[in-house]
Amino acid sequence: MIIQKAQQNDLENIMRMYHSCVSGMIKNNIDQWDESYPNSEVISEDIKAQSFYVAEVDNKIIGGVNIDQLQDQSYLDINWKDKSGHFLVVHRLGINEEYWNKGIGKSIMNFAEELVRKKNLKSIRLDTYSGNPKAMNFYRELGYEELGTIDLKPNKNKYHCFEKIIK
Repeated sequence: MIIQKAQQNDLENIMRMYHSCVSGMIKNNIDQWDESYPNSEVISEDIKAQSFYVAEVDNKIIGGVNIDQLQDQSYLDINWKDKSGHFLVVHRLGINEEYWNKGIGKSIMNFAEELVRKKNLKSIRLDTYSGNPKAMNFYRELGYEELGTIDLKPNKNKYHCFEKIIK
């Protein structure tokens, strides 16, 4: 598997991957994402910012994530352990449903943690939907600590904020 920065010409295949992921989530009664999000406009902006990464196997995009230093305003309400301001934020981690439970998400998160080390930063922050227990357990198993909840989107349940100090 290769993890690398996405290019604009990857957009169609990235959206195929997200459609598969969202379809799997809906089948599992997880209403975190739908046909309106993540959308091609958001992902295109991520690619332009050079912060979107894809995981590929045999030239097929099977996963994707945005990794940057931008956090939602509501993150300011969380008492983060890392007070340095030297962190990365993981957004929109998605895996093609066909590749679930094969370690792809873990590999992408390990990649994100390595980016923190390379950039001499201190931690990773992220949020995940309370209605997605699979994702919440995934981050806990990787050593992320739950620090509180935020209201990120109207008409949705709470989002749980997680952080991991990277050594």
